[in-house]
Amino acid sequence: MSHTDRKAPEVDAAVLLPLYGWPDEPGLIFTERRADLRRHAGEISFPGGRRDDGEPLAQTALREAHEEIGLEPDFVAVAGYLPDHVVMTGFRVTPVVGFVRPGFELLLDSEEVEDTFEVPLDFVFDPANHRLRMRRSGFTGEEVEFCDIPYGERNIWGATAGMLLTLYRLCVEPPRA
Repeated sequence: MSHTDRKAPEVDAAVLLPLYGWPDEPGLIFTERRADLRRHAGEISFPGGRRDDGEPLAQTALREAHEEIGLEPDFVAVAGYLPDHVVMTGFRVTPVVGFVRPGFELLLDSEEVEDTFEVPLDFVFDPANHRLRMRRSGFTGEEVEFCDIPYGERNIWGATAGMLLTLYRLCVEPPRA
């Protein structure tokens, strides 16, 4: 069997897209994963992870955000879900959009998270900041178009950038006829 024929089993996971500062100056909170992790080392991501058996996906996202960055679930109002993203590592990730009310504090899990940072939603939604490029998929070996969203010294790419593009399309782009 060649690498283009293999199919990884899909494992359910969820991430929280934590929106803060609504409606005046909305932004999103991102994590930078530790560089020495076995999986997704150094990647820019949203807090999230594997779903526990029978756990609702919103609860997964809130639990993982609490474990990874100390965001208390009581500070988050779940607004809805974006379409699932199936990633090359075999996860089917459900993005959960949540509004974070003021007064929250973050306490990072130093075993997993190197840092957090915030990006204004206006920056994410500006097409001038979207860099499309072709990359070879490590899973299928095919050339696939990916989007990068550089922000300062960091680069948001892969599934995280894909989720941001989905959010952008739902919020900004006019509906197709």
